[in-house]
Amino acid sequence: MTVVRSVVLFVIAALAEIGGAWLVWQGWREDRGLLWIAAGVLALGAYGFVATFQPDPHFGRILAAYGGVFVAGSLAWGMVVDKFQPDKWDYLGAGICLLGVAVIMYAPR
Repeated sequence: MTVVRSVVLFVIAALAEIGGAWLVWQGWREDRGLLWIAAGVLALGAYGFVATFQPDPHFGRILAAYGGVFVAGSLAWGMVVDKFQPDKWDYLGAGICLLGVAVIMYAPR
C-alpha cells in the first residue's frame, strides 16, 4: 500500500506542478490574463505541499525521484492538452526517467 500511496502522490504532484506551470504559461504567453497566472501560482503552491505527504522521510530522495515523474508527466500533459506528438526518443527518455524513479524510491534498502 505504501508504494501505491507514493505513486498516487507523485501523480497529484505532477498534475499540480505541470498544470500550474501551464496556467502561468497560458496567462502570460497566450495573453489569457492575471486570473490564469494566479490560478497557476496557487497550483504551484499546492504542489509544494504534496511532497510532504510522501512516506519516505528524505526530501532529497523524494525530489530526485519526482524529477523523473515530472519528465514523463510533462510529455503526457503535452500529448493530452497541447496535442504534442512525442517521438521514439521522447518515449525512451521518459521510460529511462521512470526507471530511475523506481530505483530511487522503491529499491529495497
